[in-house]
Amino acid sequence: MNLGTIAFNNLWRRKARMVFLLAGLLLGVATVVTLLALTRSLTAEIEHKLDSFGANIVITPRSEELSLTYGGIVLGGVAVDRQELRQLDLTRLGDILNAANIAAIAPKVLGPATVDGTRVLLMGVSPSVEFQLKRWWSVDGRAPREGPEVVVGSGAARRFGLSAGARVAINGHPFTVTGTLHETGSQDDDLFLVPLVVAQELLGKHGVVSLVEVAALCAGCPIEDMVEQIQAVLPGAKVSAIQQVVKTRLHALEQFRVFSFGVAVVVILIGALVVFVTMMGSINERTREIGIFRALGFRRGHIVRLILTEAVAVSCLAGIFGYLSGMGMTRLLLPYLATDHPHLVWDPRLAAGAILLALLVGALASLYPALHASRMDPTEAFRSL
Repeated sequence: MNLGTIAFNNLWRRKARMVFLLAGLLLGVATVVTLLALTRSLTAEIEHKLDSFGANIVITPRSEELSLTYGGIVLGGVAVDRQELRQLDLTRLGDILNAANIAAIAPKVLGPATVDGTRVLLMGVSPSVEFQLKRWWSVDGRAPREGPEVVVGSGAARRFGLSAGARVAINGHPFTVTGTLHETGSQDDDLFLVPLVVAQELLGKHGVVSLVEVAALCAGCPIEDMVEQIQAVLPGAKVSAIQQVVKTRLHALEQFRVFSFGVAVVVILIGALVVFVTMMGSINERTREIGIFRALGFRRGHIVRLILTEAVAVSCLAGIFGYLSGMGMTRLLLPYLATDHPHLVWDPRLAAGAILLALLVGALASLYPALHASRMDPTEAFRSL
C-alpha cells in the first residue's frame, strides 16, 4: 500500500470533513472565477456602450486664426484660409492602423436656415448613426429618414409651436416634423435635425461636412495614437481628442478591475484560512494514526507527503468544480448586469488558473499542518491508546 492509497482511503473514510474542506475551497475559487468572469464581461459591456454611444474624437476643418489687436485693445479674431472637410475623404479613416477600434463615424453639416422668417441652426446628420451615438437623446416620435423630414429640439419646438406630425417650411421647402427632442440643457435644444444629404442641398454644401465625431475607445493603445493616425490620413483637418471623456472611461474600467481583484484576494485568504483550520483539526484528531505511522518507520517526509496528497486531491476537485460553479453563477448574473451586450467567454486559461489557484492555496494552507504532523513523537500513539 503506497502513500497515495492511504491518503485517498483516509479521505473516503472521513467524507464529512472532506466535503467541508472541498466546500470551503470551492466557494473561494468559485467567487474568484465569478468576479473575474464578470469583470471581463462587464468590461466588454462598458466598452461596447462607450464605443457605440459616445464620441471622443472630433474632426473639424483646419483654419488659421488672425488676431486683431491695436494699442493693447483686442478687437477679436477672424478665420482665414478655412478649409472644408470633404465627405469623400472620410473613407480614409478605414485605412488607419487602429481602424478596428472605431465604433462609429458621425459626419455633420451645420448652417443657418430660415423658419417663419427667423434664423435657426440647421444640422444635417446620418440618422442611423447619430441617434445611436447619442443615446441620451429621447425623441417624442421618431428619427428622420431620407427626404424632407426633421426632428426639432425642445426649445425650437416650443418657440415655433411644433410637434410630431406638424408641417414646417425651412428655407421655403416644406418638411414634416417626425419628432421632437426632450430637453437636454444643451445647444441641441435649438437644433433642426434633418438627413445629411438634405441639409447639404439646403445649405449649398454638396459633399462637404462641417465636423465629424468619432466614437473610439482603444484599451490597447493610447487615444493619442489614433488622433495621430487620423491626422496623417486627413492632413487638412484638425483632429482633437476629448481627453476628459477618455480618461474618465479608462479610470472607471480600472477602478472596477481593482475592486474585483481586491475582493478576490479577501475571498482567497478566507478560503486558505478554512483549509488551514480544517487540516489542523484533522491532524489533531489523527494523533494516534500519525503516531502509529511514525512508530512503523514512516519518515517525516512520508507524513508531509501524505497530508499534502490529501490536500492536493481535494484542492484539484475544488478547482474544477469551483470553475464550473463560478461560470454558472456568472451566466445567471450576466443578463441582469449586462443588458445590452451580455457575452460569456469560456476561457481555458481561466479554468487552468482556477485549478492552479486551488492547488496553490490548498498546498500552502496545508503545509504547516503537514510539518506539524511530521514532527509528532511516536510515543503519542501509545499515550492515546
